[in-house]
Amino acid sequence: MSRVTSRNVNKSNKKNQPNHAKANSVPELLHWRFVVVISAIVLVFVGLSARAVYIQVVDPDLLIKRGDSRTLRTHSNPLHRGLITDRNGQQLAVSVPVRAIWANPKTIAKSIDALKEKAQKDPEFDLTAKLAANAKRWKALAEILGQDLEALKQKVDDPEDTFVYIQRQVSPAMATYVQQLKLAGVHLRDESRRYYPSGEVSAHIVGFTDVDDIGIEGVEKLYNKWLTGSKGSRKIRRDGKGRMVELLEFKEGEKPQDIQLTIDQRIQAIAYKELKQAVQYYRAASGSAIVVAVKTGEILALVNSPSFNPNNRSGVSAHRIRNRAVTDAYEPGSSVKPLAVLSALEFGSADPETIIDTSPGWMHLGGNIVRDSRNYGKIDLTEIIRKSSNMGTSKLALSVPKEFLIDTYYNVGLMSDSGANLLGESNGIFNERNRWSDFELSTLSFGYGISVTALQLARMYSVLGDGGVKRPLSIIKPDEPVESERVISQQTTQHVLQMMESVVQKGGSAEKARIPGYRVAGKTGTSRKAIANGYGDEYVNIFAGVAPVSNPELAVVILINEPKGEHYYAGHTAAPVFADVMAASLQLLNVPPDDKTVPSLATALTTEVVRSQNAG
Repeated sequence: MSRVTSRNVNKSNKKNQPNHAKANSVPELLHWRFVVVISAIVLVFVGLSARAVYIQVVDPDLLIKRGDSRTLRTHSNPLHRGLITDRNGQQLAVSVPVRAIWANPKTIAKSIDALKEKAQKDPEFDLTAKLAANAKRWKALAEILGQDLEALKQKVDDPEDTFVYIQRQVSPAMATYVQQLKLAGVHLRDESRRYYPSGEVSAHIVGFTDVDDIGIEGVEKLYNKWLTGSKGSRKIRRDGKGRMVELLEFKEGEKPQDIQLTIDQRIQAIAYKELKQAVQYYRAASGSAIVVAVKTGEILALVNSPSFNPNNRSGVSAHRIRNRAVTDAYEPGSSVKPLAVLSALEFGSADPETIIDTSPGWMHLGGNIVRDSRNYGKIDLTEIIRKSSNMGTSKLALSVPKEFLIDTYYNVGLMSDSGANLLGESNGIFNERNRWSDFELSTLSFGYGISVTALQLARMYSVLGDGGVKRPLSIIKPDEPVESERVISQQTTQHVLQMMESVVQKGGSAEKARIPGYRVAGKTGTSRKAIANGYGDEYVNIFAGVAPVSNPELAVVILINEPKGEHYYAGHTAAPVFADVMAASLQLLNVPPDDKTVPSLATALTTEVVRSQNAG
């Protein structure tokens, strides 16, 4: 029994022994796999952590940039350029809303590729018809814009571009038509265009802007920053649905400012009309006209002919755009002869009753000859101005020290800018020298050897008109009166103005400058234009004057450049324009007549009409 039991036990032990070994080997295998898995997981997390550290700490800019591009937006507040108005509030420059047509060539190329891919996937898709319809829409776009179809296609031919303008400043109606074409990649954006209601009348003063609404001429350029202002902006963060979730930054812009000019558009229009007619009638190369309020220095009108339409400058040549009244300098001729008389009176070498002997009508000065058109004999200062005697003004100029004479020219503003701060303004041409010959001083007295602009001449006559008070001219309406200084005694200027009255009276050189009912003081200037090595056969005609003499309000300068035909004296060309411009301006400003020798203005006008008919 015990043997059996022992044998059974041994058998049982032998059976159980292999199972026990197998059981002991299982945990070793599981442990190895566990280590591999854990190691892999750890490596993954380490890699992710390293990547996260690199992205967020070492080089975070890329993701920040990508995130900001999706969520950050900067919105600018739209601005319209400020208004330019005349002294009475009439608009001279306004901004009108327009649209710009632009294209994304990359989007256009992708739309064509999308059609081709769809045709490959769908055999029933009519690619030819789709492309033909698209070509038809592009043709319609080219026709409405007035562009060549092939040139238009070349603009959008580069698939790498993302922005190109097709046409700027199109009207809202045209923009609506383009929108209805539904061309892929063609878009619209808002912008503004400058419009000038006065057209060519005020073009040289106001100027114009380019297609980007930036001033490039005239007041538009001079005060571009003031008129433009600066755009305000808001920087926001938005969510996936486009809603603003955070205001990050707010920048307040500067509001565009309006500008009020000293110009009176009513006078401006009249001056331009009269000047244009005269330039055409006398077949002149050009002309300029300026009207100044003598008591304030404000420019009421400044015009040139020929002019241009600032609303449509296609094909306009550069000489039309030039503001000749402030850029072109001419020898003023006899229009500055009153300064020689004024200098002699102011210095004391002559008085209003002085008699000058101009016989025999000519004289030698340093090998040169100064002469009059004829021998006037002994004449007083009034006759010197009325007859425009070169001999008389020369003797008066030589009767004062040269420094005193030249200072007089400086004092009335002939050798400096006018103060109006107009674009391209010239200071004229004056060759200052240490030594002056008598002949040089003589020619200076009758307007040669010095070149001035029409605007400088207007300033000189405004000084005479305001009793010897000098002030800068202005084109922008000032908030306060400008500074002024007395440069000539009032008594002297009154004497000179009374002498200049004789010029427009019977027997004077400018009877056509007379204005019924008003006392006018003025002076003609007919000078030959300088050329290489002398003077040519072309003339510059000037008439400048003030009115009414009893209490001057306006100074007017008319310049006719190179008139053709038999009339080439200022008394025939510039004087009538002066009369028309001055008369209309005085009436518009309600300046009462001061000519007491005329019973009434109606009688004066009737007499003038009869006189004109008889002359005709």
